Amino acid sequence: MEPMNLQVPRQAATLRLLVEDKLRSAIASGHFKPGQRLIERELCEQIGVGRTSIREALRQLEAEGLVTTVPHRGPEVSSITADEARQLYEVRALLESFAGQSFAEHGTDDDIRELGEAVERFAAAAEGGNRSQLIEAKTRFYAVLMSGAGNMFVRQMLTLLHNRITLLRLTSMTQPGRLADSVAEIREIYDAIRQRDAARASAACKRHIETAAEIALAVLRANESRQPAKP
Repeated sequence: MEPMNLQVPRQAATLRLLVEDKLRSAIASGHFKPGQRLIERELCEQIGVGRTSIREALRQLEAEGLVTTVPHRGPEVSSITADEARQLYEVRALLESFAGQSFAEHGTDDDIRELGEAVERFAAAAEGGNRSQLIEAKTRFYAVLMSGAGNMFVRQMLTLLHNRITLLRLTSMTQPGRLADSVAEIREIYDAIRQRDAARASAACKRHIETAAEIALAVLRANESRQPAKP
């Protein structure tokens, strides 16, 4: 029996990942809005790739909860209710407070330096006001935070939650005054971690998530109250 060839074309895999990232960013930045249909033909034209790459990317985003396939309509950007958001934020607050504590206790000096760079990158993006750069910078901050915590299971769970939170991040950050407060809050997280103050880092992470949750939930509940009741 001949040995099985397990190699895959690297270029195709790379293209798929690039398409995933492009669509993920478009959803996160609000270019594609909740409930908006994602029509394959239009996506092919906009991104400049074939349908196979688009379909594979949409399947991955559906697994992440960013896309929902609706019968007789096809894929669309997922919507999230206020109650679902509340549950997501509750779990996220628990996990991120632990991540902050663990980072302060176990993160290396290089990890802390990298976190500081991520904080400054987010602060610079906040000054510029570009939505895509804001989302990328905030995502980078959380990636460094999770990595520095040194717990792969917490990292996996938070990554899953962050994919869903992507649908809400702009809802929170675009409210008046929220962006400046968000910068101050993550500076507080960084300062606590830099000083190796685990309890303070944990509390700062929890406070940051709870504040974001309060703002996002208020917006979602207001939007839901304006929607006509279903028959």
